[in-house]
Amino acid sequence: MQLGLIGLGKMGGNMAERVRRAGHEVVGYDRAPGKRDVDSLEGLVGALSAPRVVWVMVPAGDPTRQTVRELGELLEPGDVVVDGGNSKFTDDQVHAQMLGEKGIGYVDAGVSGGVWGLENGYALMVGGSAEDVAKVQPVFDALRPPSPEDASGEAMPGAGFVHAGPVGAGHYAKMVHNGIEYALMQAYGEGYELLAAKDLIEDVPGVIASWTQGTVIRSWLLDLLVRALQEDPQLEKITGYAEDSGEGRWTVQEAIDHAVPMPTIAASLFARFVSRQEDSPTMKAVAALRNQFGGHAVHAVKAQEVERPA
Repeated sequence: MQLGLIGLGKMGGNMAERVRRAGHEVVGYDRAPGKRDVDSLEGLVGALSAPRVVWVMVPAGDPTRQTVRELGELLEPGDVVVDGGNSKFTDDQVHAQMLGEKGIGYVDAGVSGGVWGLENGYALMVGGSAEDVAKVQPVFDALRPPSPEDASGEAMPGAGFVHAGPVGAGHYAKMVHNGIEYALMQAYGEGYELLAAKDLIEDVPGVIASWTQGTVIRSWLLDLLVRALQEDPQLEKITGYAEDSGEGRWTVQEAIDHAVPMPTIAASLFARFVSRQEDSPTMKAVAALRNQFGGHAVHAVKAQEVERPA
């Protein structure tokens, strides 16, 4: 089949290549010249035969909203738009209604796989009507990993792909996935720090590498930590500053709205906030209080470091 793909960055470019390797035709567009096959959204729509499938792979928020709006003016009834970015699930309902008024279908696809997806495949969590998902299914099948085999050698259905529900379900599932990812990374990071702090452990990278086979905590994230430590055994080349792209916040907010206890994921999100503070106001207050009630020593800021008034 044909696929129009908007956004040819690290993820989008690799996805286009994987779909092409599966024998499908991809017409790619990106604002930056270079890899793109057409120079405009109008050119992309014109290069596709109806019914069209156009996959949007641009940053979440306004860039995605603007792209979907523009496609709504260019596409025809029976066409389908797929949002494969990290949009919030509430945006999906807005997009689906706007496009639906023009007879254009809408599918939201949570995509996991990162820069390794070209070779390994992408895990896909999809939301939308059965009819619209069916129009995109050959692309989903091209992108997903091959199904693993069970102990009897039979292929295990469902691995790497799910039609999670109606519009919004795909991005909601991906949101929860990323919240879990936050917590797993935090746990691995804390384990690494404790190992590194103990003189008894002479080979920290070796210990972590030993966990990748036969243990109950083995995972692809652990494999990636091993890779990072092979490149930089003491992680001296990077700072401990960690951004968050939104999904962790949305996951915690949903937990609050539904009274679902989620202390581990919440703590991992707050740990990222802490990573961005060079000098914690909270800990300043704690130090001041310890000094007030117990006379405990405080560490004064050096004179040359005190911010001078403007």
